[in-house]
Amino acid sequence: MDQPIKQYWDIRLGLVKEALEKNNFEVFIAQDPLEASNLALERIIPRTGAKTISWGGSMTFVATGIYDALKNRSDLEIIDTFTKNIPPDDALERRRRALLSDLFITGTNALTETGELINLDMYGNRVAAITFGPRNVLILAGRNKIVPDLERAMLRIKEYAAPANAMRLDKKTPCVKTGFCEECSSPNRICNSWTITQKSFPKNRIIVILINKDMGL
Repeated sequence: MDQPIKQYWDIRLGLVKEALEKNNFEVFIAQDPLEASNLALERIIPRTGAKTISWGGSMTFVATGIYDALKNRSDLEIIDTFTKNIPPDDALERRRRALLSDLFITGTNALTETGELINLDMYGNRVAAITFGPRNVLILAGRNKIVPDLERAMLRIKEYAAPANAMRLDKKTPCVKTGFCEECSSPNRICNSWTITQKSFPKNRIIVILINKDMGL
């Protein structure tokens, strides 16, 4: 039974890779989180020449082990936006500094079969970095993020990813109780800034690792 499933995803991921490459993204396919980690740490990051590295919220980033491998590197300037128990002003300043890092690592809320990245953010630091600022961006995307088109991407985010993330982050929003987006006006609302990244500019600035596993929300 495993072989037909593998064959299916090999074909599907290959087509998404082609679509992304036509849109000027650089794309790699990893069969599991370990391969994704090895690609990032041994091949992609050294090749960028990055001296300063930061990241945006991503369960996939943590699950691959890349976060743990990087956070205490003494040979790199690490701007760790995941550090807990620091004053809110310091946390915000780290997010601001991250926008000028050499390499920014994050996930994506959805990825279309036509090769677009779709994201919805609370603070806007993650989507801002994808759009402009860091010299390179590395996107880690599990196969569960793939959807046919923009409409389905936005539905996926509003109907699943956003409520699930609000629950994960213990936000006091209506969707935490109902499981559905209520288009709320809560001060804890995490759905504030949309981005549709149709193409990477300059070419290959945004690097995508497609992971042949369901990962993240």
